[in-house]
Amino acid sequence: MRPALRAKAIAICEEKIAKKGEGVGLSFYAFFANKNDDPELLMEAAEWWIRTHALDHFEKAVKILDMIQSGK
Repeated sequence: MRPALRAKAIAICEEKIAKKGEGVGLSFYAFFANKNDDPELLMEAAEWWIRTHALDHFEKAVKILDMIQSGK
């Protein structure tokens, strides 16, 4: 995962957790606006989420945050 996507994903996870608590779930779509303005970055996130880690559509934000921060 490229550094810019990693930083954005961390910020989004932290924001969601702060607003809704540690039980909040999210999908990789949470890292993007409702427009497909960067399809390569979207596919990179999808690849990391689906193919690399075989995650469910929705996962706990704390789990994703931990994975990203630990370099998985």
